[in-house]
Amino acid sequence: MWSKNFAGGALPVFLSPMAGVTNAAFRQLCAQQAALGLAESTAAEKPQFVFVCEMITAGGIAHRIPRTFSMLQFFPGERRAVQLYGTDPAIVAKAAEILCAEFGVELIDLNFGCPVPKVTRKGGGGALPWKLDRTAGLLGAAVKAAEPYGVPVTVKTRIGIDAEHTTYLDLGRIAQDVGIAAVTLHARSVQQAYSGQADWEAIATLVNTISIPVVGNGDLWEAADAARMRKQTGCASVAIGRGCLGRPWLFRDLARGPSAQTTLPRLGEVNQIVYRHAELLAELNGEKWGLTDLRKHMAWYYRGFPIGGELRRQLALVSSLADLRQLQDEMDASAVFPTAELGQPRGRQGNPRDKVHLPYGWLDSRTLGDAEVPEDDTSGG
Repeated sequence: MWSKNFAGGALPVFLSPMAGVTNAAFRQLCAQQAALGLAESTAAEKPQFVFVCEMITAGGIAHRIPRTFSMLQFFPGERRAVQLYGTDPAIVAKAAEILCAEFGVELIDLNFGCPVPKVTRKGGGGALPWKLDRTAGLLGAAVKAAEPYGVPVTVKTRIGIDAEHTTYLDLGRIAQDVGIAAVTLHARSVQQAYSGQADWEAIATLVNTISIPVVGNGDLWEAADAARMRKQTGCASVAIGRGCLGRPWLFRDLARGPSAQTTLPRLGEVNQIVYRHAELLAELNGEKWGLTDLRKHMAWYYRGFPIGGELRRQLALVSSLADLRQLQDEMDASAVFPTAELGQPRGRQGNPRDKVHLPYGWLDSRTLGDAEVPEDDTSGG
């Protein structure tokens, strides 16, 4: 287990939590790819990896909601890391204690960056850092709850609400003061969501502003991007998000080291990885659910490969391991990787939002005072 400040070694490379994606099956698949890369690496110092569970609501854990607890599934031997979302310091503290004491979690990451309107209109996610007192209260409560267990607490945030309301430097200073172990910065604003280009200069500015480690995030599509970000910004490590969608072998490339070439699997190897993903999903919650969950990954895995529209349509409806194998047998396993797809965005993109949905009067003051934010959602995740 790490100390609360990651003492004793370099900061790990992180798989960013992604709703509906980073369940135990996908995390295990990424870990297996990283293990292949580590086995191939000749570097004297090999990276560690942490694969973070998808975001969990603090209220769901604190109130012991069965649906929330069902999301806390881990693969054998996994170093357990969970991202926690909440807006009430007492609830977040209770959830952190439960995660440490009852689930053996070794790292807690706090979500201060989610841009989804249903989160920000409650004063959560990327809206939270605007309120300095609530930010300090939440971060401090989580650190205090995890401290007896020696569990580090990190926080993930964005540059700010929009270009006129930046928050990342204030949050970084508060995080440093209350004992947060590291800050991950997704170098976009809430208003940008997943559009446009990440501002890596903001990562460099944060690195030069605070003394605790900064983890860079945003536009990391290939292993070379991670090396370039670290060189350009001075960040201590990186967090991989959309770059690994349909590309879990990105962790193999990262494990092999910055001088290694990008893995370019032929279609047959991609098929093997897709089938392994299907097996892990089936093991997690049954074949019917597992293959249904796999469907959303199909466009990412096969993007750019010459497999034809009808086969793509059938892959999006696959319902069993046998069906998947049959469809894969119809493909040309020797087809080379479509190099035009290298460095291209995957997953959510879209356009900047016209406005960020916030609680009424949220921007009037940098403090919350005695006012309340809407109660945390406990309906699940």
